[in-house]
Amino acid sequence: MLNRAPFEQAPYVGTSAFATKAGIHASALLKDPKTYEHVEPHLVGNARRVMVSDQGGKSNFLDALKRRGLKVDKNNPKLNQLITIVKEREAEGYSYEAADASFELLAARTLFSVPEYFKVESYRTQVERRFNAIGETVNVSEAVVKLEVDGKRILAVSEGNGPVNALDQALRTDLGKYQENIRGLELVDFKVRILNGGTEAITRVLIESMDRDGNRWRTVGVSENIIDASFQALIDSINYALYKRGVKV
Repeated sequence: MLNRAPFEQAPYVGTSAFATKAGIHASALLKDPKTYEHVEPHLVGNARRVMVSDQGGKSNFLDALKRRGLKVDKNNPKLNQLITIVKEREAEGYSYEAADASFELLAARTLFSVPEYFKVESYRTQVERRFNAIGETVNVSEAVVKLEVDGKRILAVSEGNGPVNALDQALRTDLGKYQENIRGLELVDFKVRILNGGTEAITRVLIESMDRDGNRWRTVGVSENIIDASFQALIDSINYALYKRGVKV
């Protein structure tokens, strides 16, 4: 209500107060919560978080998958494959702790299957700085995205307040038979983190999206190019919206 970000490390009520990351901690916690929690999270209005990361083991992943309704046997070789992929991607700069939707998509694709709703052939952005009719400086961003949906090629063009906004608008301009399923979808938060120094640094982009029912989810993209990292996160966001609605190809 105050438009202030809550302090994640706050005792008891912070989102990290009952968060566990290391594999051995998660394993013990899932067997007996009292080994690491001196008070039950729900008694202070909080919840336990067992996160997936490069430090996590099978216990972390099994708990994360269970909470998302993805059931898999601990001896399933695909589970080891998922753990390997996550650790490799985290070494590249991805972070799935804060990108629940990207993790769920990755897990579903690795363990089961997720329909390919659309293909992106290419995209292009352009930013123009110019003077308007009354001499004021204005910035205009335009995005062009070439898609293939249900075997048909679609050329989507849109303008926005910036290149990321323009790409977001273009992606959601025309998704063919899936268009109704993304009606009301909007980008509500956008975060950028530079992972190493210099203008050529690796960039991580986290995007939070919301659908017309008020559901929110976060996706991640990583690239040397901030626009490309943003585009990855945008694509994940739309795919997740379609996947959670159970849309069939």
